[in-house]
Amino acid sequence: MTDPSGTKLLRRILLAALSCALISVAQAADSFITVASTTSTEQSGLFGFLLPAFEKQSGIAVHVVALGTGQALDVARRGDADVVFVHDPAAEQKFLAEGQGVVRQEVMYNDFVLIGPKDDPAQIGGGKDILPALRKIEAAHAPFVSRGDRSGTNAAELRLWKAAGIDIDKAKGSWYRDTGSGMGPSLNTAAAMNAYLISDRGTWLNFKNRQNLVILVQGDNRLFNQYGVMLVNPAKHPNVKQEAGQKFIDWLVSPVGQKVISDYKIGGEQLFFPNAKR
Repeated sequence: MTDPSGTKLLRRILLAALSCALISVAQAADSFITVASTTSTEQSGLFGFLLPAFEKQSGIAVHVVALGTGQALDVARRGDADVVFVHDPAAEQKFLAEGQGVVRQEVMYNDFVLIGPKDDPAQIGGGKDILPALRKIEAAHAPFVSRGDRSGTNAAELRLWKAAGIDIDKAKGSWYRDTGSGMGPSLNTAAAMNAYLISDRGTWLNFKNRQNLVILVQGDNRLFNQYGVMLVNPAKHPNVKQEAGQKFIDWLVSPVGQKVISDYKIGGEQLFFPNAKR
């Protein structure tokens, strides 16, 4: 004879085990988020310093997809990221206007610098005005490296050429080299070519292969570099981990997260300056 009470008990045990397994799977899925970000946050070393502090406090791991800002936003448009952390305010506002993001928040800033060879063939060194420096580089057809990758740095460079009165699409020739790559590889190309380029300061400070390159122009207000963060819109992309992603954003703009950002230094020099509005 069968034991009905025993069978019911077994079913309950199996159902309870299945429920626990499903909960564990769900918790495992929410134990990490994907952040589409720029190469500068990674190649400057900031994420290596910042993310362990967040992961320790929250228990949420962060998987970073580091690309140029334009490409990072495209990853998010496909729903392949939970959060975007980038540095091209105009592109970020467009992303928001498309309904792809939820509430852009400012996180931190640093600046861009114009790097070039010590012997400075275009004779631009020592000034703070970026526009005449670019005009001299173009007039001299001195070697110049551009990321050419739709990154925030590339977008800033193109805006500066335009502000200098130069149509770079018409002016560029063999002296102007598009790498189509991140900041680190572009710096390596510039070092090999003894060329000029525009870099974010953070990646430059963390860059080891400087060879003959030095900072030649800095301090112009036009070189300001703002970073922002957004949750990818879960109404458009239901797979977005809204709760975990928002926890990361809230932590970044909190006093704790902002202090971690300000604490990141190389050789005693601070790379990023927190400016979240609270």
